[in-house]
Amino acid sequence: MSANSLKFGTSGLRGLSVELEGQAARRYTRAFIEHLRKHDLLGSGKVFIGRDFRPSSPAIARDCAIAIAAEGLQPVDCGTLPTPALALHAMAADSASIMVTGSHIPADRNGLKFYRPDGEISKDDEAGILAALRDQPVADREFDIADEAQAALERYVARYQALLPDGELSGFKIGVFEHSTVARDLLHSLLRHFGAETVSLGRIDGFVPVDTEAFSDAVFEPLPHWLAEHQLDAIVSADGDGDRPLLMDGRGAFVRGDVLGLLTARFLGAETVVTPVTSNSGIERTGSFAQVIRTRVGSPYVVAAMSGADSAVVGFEANGGTFIGKGVVAAGASLPELATRDAVLPILAVLGLAARDGKALDVIVSELPLQHALSDRLQNVPSDRSAAFLSRLTDNADYAAKLFAPYGIEKMANIDGLQVTTAEGDMVHFRASGNAPELRCYVEGSSPEKAQELLAWGLKTAAAEVA
Repeated sequence: MSANSLKFGTSGLRGLSVELEGQAARRYTRAFIEHLRKHDLLGSGKVFIGRDFRPSSPAIARDCAIAIAAEGLQPVDCGTLPTPALALHAMAADSASIMVTGSHIPADRNGLKFYRPDGEISKDDEAGILAALRDQPVADREFDIADEAQAALERYVARYQALLPDGELSGFKIGVFEHSTVARDLLHSLLRHFGAETVSLGRIDGFVPVDTEAFSDAVFEPLPHWLAEHQLDAIVSADGDGDRPLLMDGRGAFVRGDVLGLLTARFLGAETVVTPVTSNSGIERTGSFAQVIRTRVGSPYVVAAMSGADSAVVGFEANGGTFIGKGVVAAGASLPELATRDAVLPILAVLGLAARDGKALDVIVSELPLQHALSDRLQNVPSDRSAAFLSRLTDNADYAAKLFAPYGIEKMANIDGLQVTTAEGDMVHFRASGNAPELRCYVEGSSPEKAQELLAWGLKTAAAEVA
């Protein structure tokens, strides 16, 4: 295939929608099926398809269905639903699945998330798909497609209907920032199931990309006003495909994704936690878990590390997407494994923790021994410029020392990008996004003011270097 923007990132294939729609989507789907066939992983012979609300998603989903049918398999339409709901439903049927979504990245982009019958694909699977990719076109054809959209949603809702005691959220008034996330109606349904009153906020008929880690984005400006206007205890939401959570507490502060993941792991009694290096460095200091395993950024790395854990294991990313491994118990019953990012679980778990402990969300967070953490990103930074900047920081000690002269360098780590611990014990971490042309900056400071200072400095400094 000719060179274009399409590539595998931290979670699936991503690129410009105009380059994915048509033959590219068909060829990657065919390559995925051929890879599964080669390794005897086709399962039932059905391939389930879900999608988000992006304008390009229906056409790309149809391209996937054409390629599935051309390979002699049965395409199954699951409609618009969260990625974890699609994965759960397909795995229950011993089937592969494909989610058409660009998640949180700009609206002119889209992507494909591939799932084997036993779960999310690995980095080895990505390599296998690329090896099977061929230029030969997949011709248009008539095909029959089954409809299991309602069944998939019902299965997902049923998974969490016993997560909390009946009426556990009675007395809570929760705003659901609906925008264009596929999780919006499910959030209302589950919160009301547990007794909460919910308020619809910001629903749109089109599509807007929502990055649940970029709290300074203009899309979030109305949230504090809604909080006061409706006298809400919290506002919740998710990204476009419903696998990254968002939670604002009753005082108008966003709860970071890694804190949501940490609290969810506590709520579920996890013994082992798996999380990327970008999650707050204070997770180990809580002493809540027998083992904390750090990985590179990206769901395949978290899933791979979880598979080797022997005890009750919960994984989460810095964006709050939470994975359930073996041995996890909720409300006295086993919570089946679902080793893919989920936004609904951490929202319910953290609200449930607040209800169980009788504490406001901001109090629960304030009691954690965490550094004050912030993150943001520089957009429209070509990957080669990010790579050159990070390589120079890593390989040229004099350059790094000069750049970090205002804060000093105590130590450096390059598990993923470059993480610098300053002379005062604060942290600045630069890494290139695997999904979009962005350079991300994560910071931790000894105070909120220090974190703000470090983030502003990091973004300004990096912008000058990659210009």
